[in-house]
This record gives sequence, structure tokens and C-alpha cells, in this order.
Amino acid sequence: MENNFISLDSSQILGLVYTPADIIFNLALSFVLGLILSIVYKKTHKGLSYSQSFMLTIIFLTIIITVVMMIIGNNLARAFALVGALSIIRFRTVVKDTKDTAYIFMALAAGMASGTSSYLLGIIGLSFFSLIALVLDYFNYGSFYKSEFILIFRSKKHEDNNYASIISKYAKSASLIHVEQSGDGDTVKLNYDIVLNKDIDPEELVRDLSTNPNVYDISLVASKHDVDY
Repeated sequence: MENNFISLDSSQILGLVYTPADIIFNLALSFVLGLILSIVYKKTHKGLSYSQSFMLTIIFLTIIITVVMMIIGNNLARAFALVGALSIIRFRTVVKDTKDTAYIFMALAAGMASGTSSYLLGIIGLSFFSLIALVLDYFNYGSFYKSEFILIFRSKKHEDNNYASIISKYAKSASLIHVEQSGDGDTVKLNYDIVLNKDIDPEELVRDLSTNPNVYDISLVASKHDVDY
């Protein structure tokens, strides 16, 4: 009776024991899941905030969480001890893109699934997340400004210009947002916010305006970007 009590107490203290085969399989699965997640991140990333370090962090984080979950096992004391140990760490890196936070949480979930031997849940969860991310990226979900541009050009003031008719030919809407006169008073710089018609190449508008001798210094830039600096 005493031996059974000691054995039961020891198992409770040690928590869940993993065999070497379990440890290797869990770590291998966490690496594969983290690698897949990083590839999806790379394929769906937009903007200038891309970082190779973040891709590596996704893989490392998945593996680390797997190790942590295996260390904790079902031992509550270890869980509290680990929280206390990790609380002394301060992370000062700013996440530039809010979407990156979702990949961090998914890496945590994949690591937890691998570390607790919830293989099916981890694989299905990551597969569903990756599929949704690729589909939303393919359809460019959430993008509102698809054909809105800022048209900037300089025009002679006292000449009969037909730039308005040219703009209306290509643009669904055009709003004058800024007027700036030159120092000699002979020319004026105009800024228009325009929305091009469907299937219109912006270069066609620029080429057409360039044929007018009284219109020059033409530039056309996108008015909205999904780019973070």
C-alpha cells in the first residue's frame, strides 16, 4: 500500500512523461507546421514590413511552445513556475503589421497542439487557417481603393485647355483637391483625385493628356496603399 502511494505521488509530481519517440515526433511536427505557416505568411504578405527574421521566428516559436507544453505536461506547479520565469523577459519589438499578430497566435496554437499530442487538431487548424489566408489574399479581401489615383499636372492659365474633357473620358469621378499658382502667374499646378473607369489603363490617361501642348509635368500616383513604413 505504501509503495503504491509513493508511486502515485511520484507520477503526479513528474506529470506526463514523454518517450523519446514522442518527443522527436512532436518536435518534427511542430517544425513542419511552423514551416508551412511561414510559407503562407510569405505568400500572403503585402507591404514593406516583410522581415526574414519574422519568418524564422514563426518556426522557432512553434518549436519552443511545443517544448514548453511537454515540459509542463499535466503538472500545475510547473505551469506556474514557467509563467514566473518567463515574466522577467521583456519584448520590445513592435509588430508593424497587425496581421502578423494572427500568425504569432497561430504559431502558438500549432505549438500547443504538437506539445500536447493533439496532432489532428493542430493539422486541421493550421490547414484551415492557411486556406482562409490564401483565399482572402487571392480575392484581395478588404481592399477598397482599386482604381483611385492622384493626378498632378501643370497647365497654362490663359490657354484654351481641354484637360477636363480628357479626364472625364477616362475617370468615373474627378475632384479638384489642390490648386497652386506659379510665381510668374502664367501656369497653375492642379491636383485631382480621380477614380478611373473599369478596365482602364492609367497610362492611357497620361498619354492622352501628354498630347495637349498646354499640359505638362504630368504624374499619376496611387492615392491609397496597403503599405506600412
